[in-house]
Amino acid sequence: MGGQTGFGPVPVADDDGRFFHADWEARVYALVRALQRRGAINPQFDELRDAIERIPPAEYLALSYYERWLRAAQMLLAEKGLLPDDGDHAGHREQREQRDG
Repeated sequence: MGGQTGFGPVPVADDDGRFFHADWEARVYALVRALQRRGAINPQFDELRDAIERIPPAEYLALSYYERWLRAAQMLLAEKGLLPDDGDHAGHREQREQRDG
C-alpha cells in the first residue's frame, strides 16, 4: 500500500506530544525492537516495512499504525518458522516463497 495514490488526503491529527497513545502500542514497539536485537527481524526495518506492505489492502486500511507493526511481525515470524503453524499463516509463507522464487 505504501506510495500508492488515489486514497485521498492523509488525515493529520493534532499532535498531543505522546509517542504512544495506548500501552499496547508501546509493548508492540518493544516486542519488535527485541525481535530485532535477537536477529529474528533485521534491525534496518526494511524487512518489517516489506511485510507491512504485503498486508492485504483491505486489512491494511482497517489496521492502525502499530496494529500493522504487529501483523507484519506475526507474518515474518510465521514465514521464518518461528511461530507454530496453525494453518492461518501458511498462505503468507507460500506467497513469499512464490514471490522470492
